[in-house]
Amino acid sequence: MQFRDRRQAGRQLAEQLRIRQEKGALPDPMVLALPRGGVAVAQEVARELDAPLDVLVVRKIGAPFQEELGVGAIAGDDEPLFDENTLDSLGLSQSVLAETVERERAELHRREQLYRQGRPAPDLRGRTVIVVDDGLATGATARAAVRSVRRQAPERIVLAVPVCSREASDLLRAEADEVVCLHHPASFMAVGLWYEHFGQLSDQDVLAALRSDAEP
Repeated sequence: MQFRDRRQAGRQLAEQLRIRQEKGALPDPMVLALPRGGVAVAQEVARELDAPLDVLVVRKIGAPFQEELGVGAIAGDDEPLFDENTLDSLGLSQSVLAETVERERAELHRREQLYRQGRPAPDLRGRTVIVVDDGLATGATARAAVRSVRRQAPERIVLAVPVCSREASDLLRAEADEVVCLHHPASFMAVGLWYEHFGQLSDQDVLAALRSDAEP
């Protein structure tokens, strides 16, 4: 199974979520996208559920010698969430990653300020919060996102993605109230392999999606 692009994946994901909504399982929904890639998926979900769309900026903490290798993640001003098993296997300590964490937190704050344009963060208390990304590989950033949302006292948290590894899905089921994933490949490798078109989104793409959602 391969999606054409994030929007097609978002429409398919939205169909599954709409079924839950019609059964009363998603009252008072709020859709939070993990930018940048999750925004195009989340836009389709928010449109189908007639729910507001916003973003939750999360940053991966990469290994010093290979930034693409995630060893943890941060959301907002929360403490970093590290994968202790990965740190141990690489012989890394949290103190060694302090500079990386501060760099990623600075980028996180830059994006928050840019995307919000002075708007306050949404009030999630008592709501059904649907956290959306374009896929889960290790699940580190999604786990940091879900924990950040949990601290804001929502009624329920649903993590929704088009594709995910079984390991990440199992990990997130212990964090979210429900995980909705359309495709669990037996051999995962990377999120981008499950899309025909998986181009990088820009800050302007995120802003355009948020502006579109705000239009009457």
